[in-house]
Amino acid sequence: MGELPLDINIQEPRWDQSTFLGRARHFFTVTDPRNLLLSGAQLEASRNIVQNYRAGVVMPGLTEDQLWRAKYVYDSAFHPDTGEKVVLIGRMSAQVPMNMTITGCMLTFYRQTPTVVFWQWVNQSFNAIVNYSNRSGDAPITVGQLGTAYVSATTGAVATALGLKSLTKHLPPLVGRFVPFAAVAAANCINIPLMRQRELQVGIPVTNEEGQRLGHSVSAAKQGIFQVVISRICMAIPAMAIPPVIMDTLEKKDFLKRRPWLGAPLQVGLVGFCLVFATPLCCALFPQKSSIRVSRLEPELRAQIREQNPSIEVVYYNKGL
Repeated sequence: MGELPLDINIQEPRWDQSTFLGRARHFFTVTDPRNLLLSGAQLEASRNIVQNYRAGVVMPGLTEDQLWRAKYVYDSAFHPDTGEKVVLIGRMSAQVPMNMTITGCMLTFYRQTPTVVFWQWVNQSFNAIVNYSNRSGDAPITVGQLGTAYVSATTGAVATALGLKSLTKHLPPLVGRFVPFAAVAAANCINIPLMRQRELQVGIPVTNEEGQRLGHSVSAAKQGIFQVVISRICMAIPAMAIPPVIMDTLEKKDFLKRRPWLGAPLQVGLVGFCLVFATPLCCALFPQKSSIRVSRLEPELRAQIREQNPSIEVVYYNKGL
């Protein structure tokens, strides 16, 4: 068998990212929880394979499937722009196990104020780590900005949850089960823009189709952050809308009345089942390498691009996750 050719484009995902199906297949691979079980040595081995291949060096006996596997292992653990290793629970492969536990508990313990506050705090702490770990570009964020975003999102989530909880006291119990979703949606609208406020100040890198940087754009950052907020809210809908309806029905049955301790694990399991599909499918709503027309960029950047590359009509950026 001959040596692997060097013309395989591993800068891009394996599947066509211009279609929803191609993006879904990509994110089913990226969010695979089994990637969390890989050792540091396995991650480093994958990084070496990818970096060597990009440098024109092919390991003897390396197959195309092994190359793509290494690429996806590398992508699952290292930031695409900075190249730094992402903390374990901040990786996309941790989304399903972490969210199924946190969301399941939020939906189970929604009746008492202390548990509402605690699980909203846990959720926003986790979200802060994920949003920071998967921020777009290589713009630094200060400890002060990080703290502001974290405190603001947690306050917003808790205030929304407690406010809606008091408003739904006299409504059917099923309505109260949807309070955690409203709080999560509100918090996403606060947390993500604040966690990525540096991008809104200095912009994110925009490139041509070949990946050459053309400058930094705040307009691209706004579009990317909006897309991420929509994706995150949609991601929460199945996991926070379907299990409450099922649990509301099951809790009226004798089986669960006699075994109330089964409520929490059953809820967590239902949430996990929903998230296995919702996480990759909602990540796939928008291309990771998103595009924006040059005409929608800031006047200075637009003029600069027009002067240097007059034929370019569209530029690209990493929207983040």
